[in-house]
Amino acid sequence: MDWSTYRSSTWDELIADGAPRPELGPLADYLAALTVSDVRARQRAAEAAVQAMGITFTVYQDGANLDRAWPLDVLPRVITTQEWDRVEAGLLQRMRALNLFIDDLYGAQKVIADGVLPAELLADSANFRPECCGISPPQGVWAHISGCDLVRDGDGT
Repeated sequence: MDWSTYRSSTWDELIADGAPRPELGPLADYLAALTVSDVRARQRAAEAAVQAMGITFTVYQDGANLDRAWPLDVLPRVITTQEWDRVEAGLLQRMRALNLFIDDLYGAQKVIADGVLPAELLADSANFRPECCGISPPQGVWAHISGCDLVRDGDGT
C-alpha cells in the first residue's frame, strides 16, 4: 500500500510523514495485505466474540448501572518500550494512590478530617461498606482490578 499520499489532520498512530512509523513497519505490511472488507469482517467477528462471551463493563451514570460491551479494536495499538515504561510508572502510581485513598476511607479518614471529601458524600454512598472500617487487606490492596484508558492528544502526547 502506498502511504505517501495519506495525510492526517491530527496524530496518527501508524503513519507519519507519508510512511509507517519505523516501529510499526511489520503491522503496516500486514495491514497492506488486507482489504477494507477483510478488516471490517474481522472487526464484526471480534465484536460478536465479545458479545458471545459476555465481556462487559459497568458505567455508573445518573444512579443507574449500565452494562456495556467491551470495545475491542482489531487494529492493535503498538506502544514502544520507552512509551510503555512511562505509562507503566503512571499506572502503578495511580493504583498506589487509589489503594491509599480507599485505605484512608476505611481507616483514619484523613480526607474527611482535612475537608478534602465531605463526610456526607461517603456516608450517602451506596458503595461504601462501613463493615469494612478497620480492615487492613493484605499488602494494602483494596482495588485488585482497575480500568484505565490510554489516550493521546492531537500532538500524540
